[in-house]
Amino acid sequence: MHNLFDDLLPFVYVAENESFRKAAAKLGLTPAAVSKSVQRLEKRLGVQLLHRTTRQVALSHEGSLFLARCKNAMSELQMGHDEVSQYQEIVQGTLTVSLPMILGRFVVQKLGGFRQRYPKLTLHLRFTDQYSNLIDEQVDIAIRIGALEDSTLISRALMKTRWVTVASPGYIATHGLPEHPSTLQSHQCLKFHSTRGVPVEWIFLDPQSKQTEIYPTPLSFSSDQGDILLEAALSGQGICQAFSFMTQHLLQKGHLLEVCKDYAADGPPIHALTTAGRQHSPRIRVFIDYLLTIFDE
Repeated sequence: MHNLFDDLLPFVYVAENESFRKAAAKLGLTPAAVSKSVQRLEKRLGVQLLHRTTRQVALSHEGSLFLARCKNAMSELQMGHDEVSQYQEIVQGTLTVSLPMILGRFVVQKLGGFRQRYPKLTLHLRFTDQYSNLIDEQVDIAIRIGALEDSTLISRALMKTRWVTVASPGYIATHGLPEHPSTLQSHQCLKFHSTRGVPVEWIFLDPQSKQTEIYPTPLSFSSDQGDILLEAALSGQGICQAFSFMTQHLLQKGHLLEVCKDYAADGPPIHALTTAGRQHSPRIRVFIDYLLTIFDE
C-alpha cells in the first residue's frame, strides 16, 4: 500500500520538469508509473495539482502551494541527513564517562551498537561510587543515581528506578514466598552496605498510605557490590533488594521471582550530567542520546 511520502517525489519532479517523461527518466520509472503516483496523490488530497494537456504540464494554484510545502519539507530532511552524516564524521577523540559500579554491567552490555556507530570515538569509563568533579577530573559525562544537588551542571533524566525484592525459585521452594515485608524477619537477607560498611535498609511502599517505609530485616550476608548480591540470590542463598534495571531480564527469564510485589517502592532517579556549555559537543550529545535509548528499553 502506497503512503503519502511515496508519491511526493514523483510530483515534485514532474512539477519542476513540467514533464512526466523527464521526471520518469530521473526517477528510473516509467511515465505511466509516475502518472499513477501523481493521480494517487491528487486523490488523497482531493484537489488537482497539475493541469495536463497533450503538450504541456502546468501547476494548478493548489499545486503551486503544495509544491512549496514539499520543497520546504525535503529541504529539512536533507538538512537532517547532512547533520547526522556530519556527526558520523566528526564524532571522534576520547569521551570520559564516570558512573557508579552498580551500573557497570547494565551499561557496558548495551554499548556495542554505539561503538559500531562511532568507531573513531574512544570510550574511557571510570567506575566509582564517589561523585566526580567533572572539571578537575576531566570527566565529560557523569551518570549519577539519586537526587541532584544544586549545581551549575547540565542534567538529563535517564530513568526513574524502582526497588525490586527478589529470590530464586529454588530458595522460595525451600523457604516459602514472603508476601509482606514483615515476614522477611524469618528469611536470609542479602544486603548492600556502604563504603563505611553500614548495611542499607530495604525500602517498601505502604499501598494504603502510599508512604515509603523501612522494614528492619536480618542481615545474613552483605556486600558493597550489587552484582554480587544478585549472584548470591541467583544461587539460592537468600533474598535481596535491587534496582529494577538490574533484575528485569532475570525476572523475565524466570531466574528470579519478585517477593513482596505489592509493596515495591520507587527508587532514586538516574541522571546524566555534563558541564554547562559542553552539552552541545557532538561527542557528548550523541552519547547522552544513546544513553536515553539504553535506559528506555
